[in-house]
Amino acid sequence: MSTSSAPHSDDRQGHHQGEPAALSARDPEVPAGRLVAEMVPPPRFDTVRFDTYVPDPQQPSQRAAVKVLEDFAAGLGPGGGSSGGQRGRWRPWGRRPSPTAEPRGVYLDGGFGVGKTHLLASLWHATPAAPEEKAFGTFVELTNLVGALGFRETVRTLGDHRLLCVDEFELDDPGDTVLVSSLLSRLVAEGVALAATSNTLPDRLGEGRFAAADFLREIQGLAARFRPVRIDGEDFRHRGLPRAPRPRPDAEVIATARSTPGATLDDFGVLLDHLARVHPSRYGALCDGVRAVCLTGVRPVPDQSTALRLVVLADRLYDREIPVLASGAPFDELFSQEMREGGYRKKYFRAVSRLTALARDAGALR
Repeated sequence: MSTSSAPHSDDRQGHHQGEPAALSARDPEVPAGRLVAEMVPPPRFDTVRFDTYVPDPQQPSQRAAVKVLEDFAAGLGPGGGSSGGQRGRWRPWGRRPSPTAEPRGVYLDGGFGVGKTHLLASLWHATPAAPEEKAFGTFVELTNLVGALGFRETVRTLGDHRLLCVDEFELDDPGDTVLVSSLLSRLVAEGVALAATSNTLPDRLGEGRFAAADFLREIQGLAARFRPVRIDGEDFRHRGLPRAPRPRPDAEVIATARSTPGATLDDFGVLLDHLARVHPSRYGALCDGVRAVCLTGVRPVPDQSTALRLVVLADRLYDREIPVLASGAPFDELFSQEMREGGYRKKYFRAVSRLTALARDAGALR
């Protein structure tokens, strides 16, 4: 099955030849096979390994976490043999799961900025299995996969894997949490080992191990399968929302888009409208071949549904390290105070942080 996906060539904004393309002119078709094939650590984490993680000497939990994960990865190797279980699958630790089995999952518990994703990606790289035998994705990508394939087909597809890594496990959407918990339960029954991270909320800083307690409570029957691994360290949320770079004038954004190979140029409002017509599972394909994103007329998002779609796009741009140059409002004004204080606030903090980083990267564009 081909895993390529080419955006449609229609030109909805009327750009003539030589003008920059627009994300809002793209409507990619993504084969299901591509969604699964792309469940690997994003380009930003291609080269990370346990030995590239530099533990803070003042935080012994960081070095301890590396050792736990190294041992966990080693335990997923083929040396454990196979029990000849269901459908002849390889099973971690050489036996079928049982109610009294040792934990077959690890949960990395810690705040932003302590390297959880670095360590999760390192675990994926260190696990002695072919890339097609292990999967890595965010919680949102996993729910999108279920939406695209259906629950039963997702279980069938991922059930042959040795390891599933779920980054940024979301605890703020009860429906999706139940869905993913059910999925993970089925995968554990198939012999898949699990690893997960989630982030604490900004206003709950300093509550110790509450994140692990929340996570284990939400996954209910799976809780006994996870070993919480605490990773302490300075949390960037002490600093509040990062200050975004000053927006550029429209003329500068447009000129930069025209002079930068592979850049796209969109009116922010038009792009937001377009995102409502494209399934979030295709936002990665929306960015295929894009070297920079240029936006004019950035302004606060009007509603929560629009805001959540923008969060997913920000994640895909950040994964691919695509700089973002913008005019209009700064990115730290995208989400209203009500949004930043509501149930999805950690998503919005993350989006602002990531878009701000990409706006800084855009400083190198000419």
